[in-house]
Amino acid sequence: MSTPAKPIVARTGTNSVLRSFLKSEATGGLLLMAAAALAMVVANSPLADPYFEVLHSYLGPLSVHHWINDGLMALFFLLVGLEIKREFVDGRLATWADRMLPFIAAAAGMAIPALVYLLVVGGTPGLARGWAIPAATDIAFAIGVLALLGRRAPTSLKLFLTTVAIVDDMGAVAIIALAYTADLNLLALGASAVILLVMFGLNKAGVQRLSIYLALAAVLWLAVLLSGVHATLAGVLAAFTIPVTRTPGRPDSQTSPLHRLEHGIQPWVAFAVVPIFGFANAGVPLGGMEWSEVFAPLPVAIAAGLFLGKQIGVFAGVALTIALGLASRPSGSTWLQIYGVSILCGIGFTMSFFIGGLAFADPLLQSEMKIGVLGGSLLSALVGFTILRFAPPKWSGMARR
Repeated sequence: MSTPAKPIVARTGTNSVLRSFLKSEATGGLLLMAAAALAMVVANSPLADPYFEVLHSYLGPLSVHHWINDGLMALFFLLVGLEIKREFVDGRLATWADRMLPFIAAAAGMAIPALVYLLVVGGTPGLARGWAIPAATDIAFAIGVLALLGRRAPTSLKLFLTTVAIVDDMGAVAIIALAYTADLNLLALGASAVILLVMFGLNKAGVQRLSIYLALAAVLWLAVLLSGVHATLAGVLAAFTIPVTRTPGRPDSQTSPLHRLEHGIQPWVAFAVVPIFGFANAGVPLGGMEWSEVFAPLPVAIAAGLFLGKQIGVFAGVALTIALGLASRPSGSTWLQIYGVSILCGIGFTMSFFIGGLAFADPLLQSEMKIGVLGGSLLSALVGFTILRFAPPKWSGMARR
């Protein structure tokens, strides 16, 4: 007889760290919401012209908008890479038993939204390229919504959502690298590979100084930018080379370079990089837009993928995994609460905007893409919040299988 899979619970030694992480992500998510709302107001006010002029003005070789999306967001992807490596080496994804539920839920939560998107756009010319837009979850935004619920959302659900979003980010990074890569500059790509090998060599040699890795990471970013692969991927690749000290029960040990770097840049990413990205990308002028554009195939497909596809995929993935005995339900949670969190996974926002910008260059399609992302994310946030707000809590403390 097989041993039942263990429920998802926060390890004793990581409770304070988890609370700190969730608090920071929640505050950053609320700030992101405010930045997105402000962008919509500005884009539909007398300040619209200077807003767009600043974004499209050039600072050196890149526009302000590109500096934000290709430069600042490299820090966001660096943090994503650090979180992924930490979780795999020293965290909640360290064993296959820990990985099973979030992996299956995240995989289904990426495949079904893409399928819904493709079904809605049908054979509309040029739109199939956006299939990945509704596949990603915005962890900061989703955790921000959970923060508004206070104790009505068990910590185990926040942990589950965080872990699914991290696995989701892995998939999004792979999609960006494979599906949205421009023509390659082989010389720059070769230089990127050499720099990356040097960084891995330093790691193997036991070099612990973060300043060396960060200097090489900056050079790697430039080489990747010139290679035709999206520059932000340099952040993820650089993160995988940062040394990590295994510290069971002490995940923010000061002796671990990766933990120190993650804690150092996380507030900057949550409170500056992501809100700036949201403000620069969420502004959609609605004045001259017709209803036919709002309900065009592209925005409807994205919104349907985020709202319907995500909740179907994530919830079905969880139910299947538990039914097969591969994992247990997050402790202290009910099926209705899990369904509410599955809907919150439809908040795409940051990563959806990012992929959408890579998928479509046409200004009209970009505006439609933003409407779809905003509509699907807002609907997911409101419905998910409502379900979790009124879902009866499970007071027994442990979930039955």
